[in-house]
Amino acid sequence: MKLDCHMHVKGRSVAWNWEHNDRIIEAADRLEIERLCSSIPVTRGMPAMDEIRACNDDVLAAMQRYKGRILGYCFVVPGYRESLDEIDRCLDQGMIGIKLYNQYKLWDPAVHAVIEKSIQERIPILEHAGYPTTRDQWEAQPNMSHAGDFVRAARLYPEAVLIEGHIGGGGDWEWAIRQLRQAPSVYLDTSGSVIDEGMVDMAARELGVERLLFGTDMTMEGGVGKILGAALTEEEKQRIFRHNMQEILDRRGT
Repeated sequence: MKLDCHMHVKGRSVAWNWEHNDRIIEAADRLEIERLCSSIPVTRGMPAMDEIRACNDDVLAAMQRYKGRILGYCFVVPGYRESLDEIDRCLDQGMIGIKLYNQYKLWDPAVHAVIEKSIQERIPILEHAGYPTTRDQWEAQPNMSHAGDFVRAARLYPEAVLIEGHIGGGGDWEWAIRQLRQAPSVYLDTSGSVIDEGMVDMAARELGVERLLFGTDMTMEGGVGKILGAALTEEEKQRIFRHNMQEILDRRGT
């Protein structure tokens, strides 16, 4: 059975490309994905705290509906002073980590308090990331973190559990993998719709399988397939599919 470190559920506040969360669970059953670590981030601008809380409430509702299947990340925008209280609220109701999007670079001083909170609570931070290759893509998300930003943040907080999201999310994934050689404390998740041959193999070779986390980010069949198709041993695949993320969850006793 597999543990998906990067997934999303549909809520009232955000319309994902799913008719219903039941379809996610049905697909997970077919693909032998036992648990899905999920969030609902706001992907545009600076959302108000009410919108942020509504997103997290929808994840909490999914956790209740699909008990034991959905594990929630608390989405926050670090620049708001209420963010730490929102993390407490979500953790008190069973969430397992923090989700950050593109509102701030990961090393920005505005994010420091959230990183310090994650260290205190022994929980991971999953951060939206990418390294676009065109100017218009950068202009669309000027504060999106890339692998070099993760390196910078990890040097500030080497004890933090930082997960770079979706190596297959688009852009120059080879550059990203090479950058992360400088930050041994950073994990890389394998999710995203890009399923280029050799992506997982290179990540395993350059970073080691112990730093790779299986994720789908809604590309569920491709997310499984890219691990199955990698030139790895069965034991190495199981580390990526499940054991590495479980070890992260075990730090808090989740």
